[in-house]
Amino acid sequence: MADPIMAGPVALRTSPLSHLAERMRAAAVTGAQGVTLAELPFLTMVNVRVDPASEAADRIGRTLGAPLPRRCGDTAASGPHTIMWLGPDEWLVLSRAEAGAVTAQVRGALDGAPGSVVDVSANRTTLELSGPSAREVLEKGCPLDLHPRVFGPGHAVSTTVGPVAALLWQTDDTPTYRLLPRSSFADYLARWLTDAMSEYGRP
Repeated sequence: MADPIMAGPVALRTSPLSHLAERMRAAAVTGAQGVTLAELPFLTMVNVRVDPASEAADRIGRTLGAPLPRRCGDTAASGPHTIMWLGPDEWLVLSRAEAGAVTAQVRGALDGAPGSVVDVSANRTTLELSGPSAREVLEKGCPLDLHPRVFGPGHAVSTTVGPVAALLWQTDDTPTYRLLPRSSFADYLARWLTDAMSEYGRP
């Protein structure tokens, strides 16, 4: 049995926005103009680069349970995985499964073909903005047309919110959006969003 005095320090995993959890809870607005913000930490994210016309791309799609999306803004979902189009030969796989397992499965499907599969889970965090006023909050600083006739559930694109670059994904009609900024910019984006939410809580 290891001597507890001699054992080294235990590293505790901390999410990029754990220090703002209470601030985000306090910013929540209820009612007809309601809007909430929360971090969804430690989601698995795997970056995939491969020729979309290759057999390897087809194998990866079969492994993940859905074909790799071919158009900007498209996503595909199957079981614990959601695949986002990032570019003509690049995708981001979001998953509830363990990162090492997903990375190993997709690398196995690549099977030595030209391309890359990289676990980038630590590169970003995820913010979930939801409620009747969520779209109006985003429209204060996002250049996209977010009207439902143009942008709806299943759409995901790279954009900016305020001055921060992020992936923006709408998940349902509430509306609920998930924003995926780089971890180093997450603090700024969370503060920007809570500030933008504040007017909806005023009497």
